[in-house]
Amino acid sequence: MAKPLIPALLLLTSLPLWAQDKPEPPPRWEIGLVSIGVSQLAYPGSDQQVQRAAVLPFFIYRGQWLRADEDGAGLRAVKTKDFELDLSVAASLGASRDDLRARQGMARLGTLIEAGPLAIWKLGPLAGGRLRAELPVRAVFDLSDKGRHKGWASEPELNLGWRLDDGWRVGVSGSVLLGDRKLTETFYGVPVANATAQRAAYAASAGLISTRVGASFSKKLGRDWQAFGFARLDTVAGSANRASPLVRQTNGWSVGLGVSWTAMRSSERGVD
Repeated sequence: MAKPLIPALLLLTSLPLWAQDKPEPPPRWEIGLVSIGVSQLAYPGSDQQVQRAAVLPFFIYRGQWLRADEDGAGLRAVKTKDFELDLSVAASLGASRDDLRARQGMARLGTLIEAGPLAIWKLGPLAGGRLRAELPVRAVFDLSDKGRHKGWASEPELNLGWRLDDGWRVGVSGSVLLGDRKLTETFYGVPVANATAQRAAYAASAGLISTRVGASFSKKLGRDWQAFGFARLDTVAGSANRASPLVRQTNGWSVGLGVSWTAMRSSERGVD
């Protein structure tokens, strides 16, 4: 799942990083710029990458209920010591059909926006870090197709994050991406009208889209600057649509690097 100009905030908030101690709460809000470069699989199972680079504004807000920070963007509905229920959003990179050899002549993969509930369980300390589980269930919409509903996705995930010396924060994660038939048809279905001698017609099935493992980091470079990056391996081994002619390889990587600059921040502290 991918998208040309991902909102900068969503890139900044995709890193599963948490403090191990109780430092002073960060500002209630921050405004600045982020420069980001991403090379991402066009879709799980694709043999082509989508590259984007951009300089974009970002806005972070850490309120009691409305949140847009390092843990994600959305509306916090429930919060206890060990559990949160949020309403969250996500986005991913799209590609023109002319850019993808496997999909030439087919409908393009557009700008996908996801929205829905996100449950978070804070599982406590592990190996010197903090472990948590996430369960998002989101409706998927294609902004390049007048906001048309493209199905439902869920990505159960385990995240383990550490705060290290000298301002480093690192995290590792593992997840499985699941989709209903409408969503998998978007990625892997081949209508009879689009079948060719090299690309047989194919009806997609609901189920596992890919299995993912990833790593991320961020580091403060002074009061106003921060560097960050991520790497992720996707595999479609054992997936529901491994037999689709649009699946060209089993494994693939996505990577991104960026730097952010905070131009303004509030003197008021945010809510944990």
